[in-house]
Amino acid sequence: MSNWQLPEGIDELTGEQAVAFEDARRSLLDLYQSWGYEIVVPPMIEYSDTLVLNSKSIDDKTFKFLDSASTRMLGVHSDITPQIARIDSKRANSESINRYCYINAILQTKADDFYASRSPIQAGVELYGFKGIDADIEVIVLMLSSLKLLNLSRITLSLGNTAIFNALCASANLNNDDKSILRDIYRRKSIPDLDNFLNQKKLKEGDKFKALISLDGDEKILEDALEIFKDMPLVIEAINDLRKLYDFFKDQDVDLMFDLGEVKAYEYHDGIVFAAYSDQFSKALAQGGRYDGLSKSFDSTREATGFSFDLKFLIHQQIYNNKKYKVLNAPNIDNPEFLEFVNELRGKGYIIRTDLNDSADVDFVNESGKWKLKE
Repeated sequence: MSNWQLPEGIDELTGEQAVAFEDARRSLLDLYQSWGYEIVVPPMIEYSDTLVLNSKSIDDKTFKFLDSASTRMLGVHSDITPQIARIDSKRANSESINRYCYINAILQTKADDFYASRSPIQAGVELYGFKGIDADIEVIVLMLSSLKLLNLSRITLSLGNTAIFNALCASANLNNDDKSILRDIYRRKSIPDLDNFLNQKKLKEGDKFKALISLDGDEKILEDALEIFKDMPLVIEAINDLRKLYDFFKDQDVDLMFDLGEVKAYEYHDGIVFAAYSDQFSKALAQGGRYDGLSKSFDSTREATGFSFDLKFLIHQQIYNNKKYKVLNAPNIDNPEFLEFVNELRGKGYIIRTDLNDSADVDFVNESGKWKLKE
């Protein structure tokens, strides 16, 4: 094995991709800050129980090891959202509305259907302290704005609401194990496995579970869903929230679709969920949703919604149009006037590299005692 070979699923950014990444990172953080989002940089390592919480999917993806100093298990963050819940719970009062943004590398034991590698760079925002649909609209708008900034176009916005699935599970009195099995079936959209599950469990809401897994398409399915679940007030409320999102985004520059059986990869989602797709890719470019219950693990009751995406994946795919600056070659001379001129140009955005080899191939010329760029 070559010494330069990286582990499977671990990759890096170099050269133009690294420049494009840094340019995109700065632009994205500027965008989020302009909306009032505070930049946070969570630690790479925490006690594993605060990273994993009660999520089996996060637990399965988290690298863990024993800390000799505390004799407790530590974990490397595989998802930043639980860390934001801890940060918010520590510093916020129950009435405040807080906004957070981040761009951090994470590490996962295995790749999944969203992240392309085991070492993605997760970018995203989280909004805490407001339960109304306006908060979900704000973060979806920011998600779409992020993709536009990265020069992604022809976006399809998929909308769902995990409250429908959760309400059905509660009505059927499913235990956590059965709910986990059913969530995996819905994630894979496996109708045969769903039929087997329903036949084994004899659920009283079996017909509704079977209808839900196939409720995807344009806005017309919302009317179908209202009829199917007309005797379930919590589901009707969840569908009406989706109708509000449709009313807001129907005239935006985005294609809309609905997937009422969407359950997301992480168990903590408990309301509106969404994802952005492009016909150029086989998987979601960005995704997110509501997770009002996550902060309970930190003895706090905070409504929350947010989104995230793998910035490194988008850069690897060369989606972002990097600004192409010519690298100028400067002579290696100790001249105060020349150095002042070079620093002025660098301050204006020019990229200037000192020619340490003292070659004749330079981009500067001295004419009548005044330094200037060659024509």
